Amino acid sequence: MNIPFVSIGKQFEPLKEEFIKVFKEIGASGQYIMGEALEDFENEIANYCETKYALGLANGSDALFLALKAMDIGEGDEVITCPNSFIASAWVIESTKAKTVFVDCSEDYNIDVNKIEDAITPRTKAIIPVHLTGRPADMDKINRIAKRNGLKVVEDSAQAIGAKYKGKRVGGLGDAAGFSLHPLKNLGVIGDGGVFTTNDEYLYNTVKKLRNHGLKNRDECELWGFNSRLDALQARIASIKLKHLDAWNNRFREIADIYRNNLSDLVITPVDLNHEEPVYHNFVIRVEAETRDKLMEFMLSKGIETKIHYPIPIHLQECSENLNYKAGDFPKTESYAKEMISLPIYPELKDSEIEIVIKTLKDFFN
Repeated sequence: MNIPFVSIGKQFEPLKEEFIKVFKEIGASGQYIMGEALEDFENEIANYCETKYALGLANGSDALFLALKAMDIGEGDEVITCPNSFIASAWVIESTKAKTVFVDCSEDYNIDVNKIEDAITPRTKAIIPVHLTGRPADMDKINRIAKRNGLKVVEDSAQAIGAKYKGKRVGGLGDAAGFSLHPLKNLGVIGDGGVFTTNDEYLYNTVKKLRNHGLKNRDECELWGFNSRLDALQARIASIKLKHLDAWNNRFREIADIYRNNLSDLVITPVDLNHEEPVYHNFVIRVEAETRDKLMEFMLSKGIETKIHYPIPIHLQECSENLNYKAGDFPKTESYAKEMISLPIYPELKDSEIEIVIKTLKDFFN
């Protein structure tokens, strides 16, 4: 049996008729950009994320980038984030011409809150905590640090839609947040898409203009902007899928529990904290570095696809040379990059397939 790491098409089939219906609806309407479909989804996702405002954008990276632009962050400023993440967590900073300042991760793969203040300088303007793998960062401590130092907080919630921290959903825990609607995400459209959320009216109004060329109406442009809009068809698809998101996230957590209960004596597995409700966009285990590649090869030989999130930390990427970091600067991030394996996890994964993944892992160690 082959068990792919992802299987996006399986989610399409049961929703296909609804998708076809909205395709015809949007096609006949002639309203393909902006309009009622987008406004409907923005209201729905704001309500879901428990925020006052939400905006549909072209992708999740733009949500972070435009948040920083709306905060007037740019050349001469610094923004703190974690190198244990996808490259977008840093390029959004670099693209504002601000400087990316990294802080190592902790055991949960999120930013180590105990090391943030050491990285703050007079030039620091914001912190971007990443809710990596769908687990919330320690937002109370991050917000206290930000308040003491007069900093903004922008949640990178790309992998964490629906996750909760102390009973509240991510996306409304800082000054602003960015979500990805990439097809691989827990809430994914049929293409690219993203969402910006905030409770701040000024940030909302500014990003609303920035995403649409800086226009305040059809004929008047208030500021230099960008072109980053979620189109009407993708908005309708997101609305359809949003109705299923809680059920899907429950299945992610269920699969994570099965993996954890069966594998924690063989490998290092994530442990849920009492105050968090993760959504496990990725289920990451750790093994000894010298074992990792052998285990992945063994799994693949048995038809099971695994991945690494992420094999090269951001500070060691070629594009980061201007930041002047080197190997050894962030020991946990670098160590984990050699030890991590992401197992298949998606709502359509059958219990029988999960059992095969577990059995194959046990066979390797036995």
